[in-house]
Amino acid sequence: MTSIQSMMTADHGVMGDILRQRAAEAPDRPAVVMETGEAVTYAQFDALADRVAAALQRDGVGQGEAVAVCALSSIPYAALFLGALRAGVAVAPLAPSSTPQAIAGMVADCGARLAFLDAGAAEAQAAAPLAVRQIALDGSGFAEAFEAWLAPEGAVPAAVTIGPEAPFNIIYSSGTTGAPKGIVQSHGMRWKHVFRGDAVGYGSDVVTLLSTPLYSNTTLVCFFPTLAGGGTVVLMTKFDAGRYLELAQRHRMTHTMLVPVQYRRLMDRPDFGDFDLSPTQLKFCTSAPFPAELKAQVLARWPGGLVEYFGMTEGGGTCILMAHEHPDKLHTVGRPAPGHDIRLIDEDGVEVGPGVIGEIVGRSAGMMTGYHGQPGKTAEATWISPEGLGFIRTGDVGRFDEDGFLTLMDRKKDMIISGGFNIYPSDIEAQIVQHPDVVEAAVVGVLSDAWGESPVAFVALKSPAAGRIDADGLRAWVNARLGKTQRLVDLKLVESLPRSHIGKVLKRELRDAWTASA
Repeated sequence: MTSIQSMMTADHGVMGDILRQRAAEAPDRPAVVMETGEAVTYAQFDALADRVAAALQRDGVGQGEAVAVCALSSIPYAALFLGALRAGVAVAPLAPSSTPQAIAGMVADCGARLAFLDAGAAEAQAAAPLAVRQIALDGSGFAEAFEAWLAPEGAVPAAVTIGPEAPFNIIYSSGTTGAPKGIVQSHGMRWKHVFRGDAVGYGSDVVTLLSTPLYSNTTLVCFFPTLAGGGTVVLMTKFDAGRYLELAQRHRMTHTMLVPVQYRRLMDRPDFGDFDLSPTQLKFCTSAPFPAELKAQVLARWPGGLVEYFGMTEGGGTCILMAHEHPDKLHTVGRPAPGHDIRLIDEDGVEVGPGVIGEIVGRSAGMMTGYHGQPGKTAEATWISPEGLGFIRTGDVGRFDEDGFLTLMDRKKDMIISGGFNIYPSDIEAQIVQHPDVVEAAVVGVLSDAWGESPVAFVALKSPAAGRIDADGLRAWVNARLGKTQRLVDLKLVESLPRSHIGKVLKRELRDAWTASA
């Protein structure tokens, strides 16, 4: 097993160079495998990346510029990403689930002159046609095919020098709290994510199964370390719990990244124990709150360790919970990663002490360059410490315990202020899910003439529970267990909670729906 650290220094590494070295040392090893069985070896993948880089240079796309890609995960998508990086071109991966207008806005914002789409994205984009040259990543007939666009076989791009400050990718925020912002991640920032992969075993014997999309930072924090370590990435275009388990068993998966709702769906399958998952070494989770009871289920029923990351696409500070090493801390998101400075501040921007609730801010070697073209938004997201250092404001609220583990309370914007009291929705949600018929719950604050804001809950029940309890009965049960200021003014039963593509509950949609109905 070859380590990442044996290839590059801790200070800086370039993914295009690492891919070339991996191809030289193990040309026939599978690099990327699709769930359909389509695969490329490291030699083939390296050659594809060269053809992409050469084609971009031929078309005059210069270093520091960006290309946009809006498609489902595929081998051409992965090759485009690595090839663009090799040419010093940043990649703006866009979510096909975004509105056509939002996608058009993001393509314009990143300044891309080329947009790579698949048929599904192109069909949706007809409502807001892109004013740039389009390439059909999947070869469908709406535009020039990716294969035809590529430089000829055997093409080699001109060498470029890529420094740590050069833009690696521009990842747009989900837009769940407003218009998407382009988060510029540098090569130096992404390299820090890759380099820490050695600590969790990304070597040449790794097989990483990824069911989250390539346009999500959640996926990329495992995708790039796997390739840097010389392992194999298995990609799914869409998550299905049964299919995921089949692929994990077939490919003898060692590593994976899943969001909490995916862990829930896997644990809920009656046949989960029928699959051989014994090769699993590590499972990762990030992007959304991970309930302690669900972590406990995963630890008890699934071989290998469980690692939770808490951080932001913008970077700053990261907390890591090695859940298998700290089973008594499953209610937390762990401790700050080595070299990461995480602090808590109050409403006035003053740092608070141990045990006191505050907004989480973080600083590390891995921080975004800023929001693309939005210096004002970048400044808003920055907290300057008394020493004059810049920290990223997470917008999350939490507190450290006596052992230095961070308990996450809520998003700052989701905190409810009722009658002058701070109410944390997570406290109420934790009480609701104690009911034996409840699957999950989300609490939001709605406007109240009497109190300023009041809490409302949206609850999904277990399917056999339908008819056993109604909304009024469940609200009475919950309110009997809450403090006076926490009591729900309304409770709505829903089939499921609305989520983003990486599993975050879209509380704004719930709040808007309640307001519209009221």
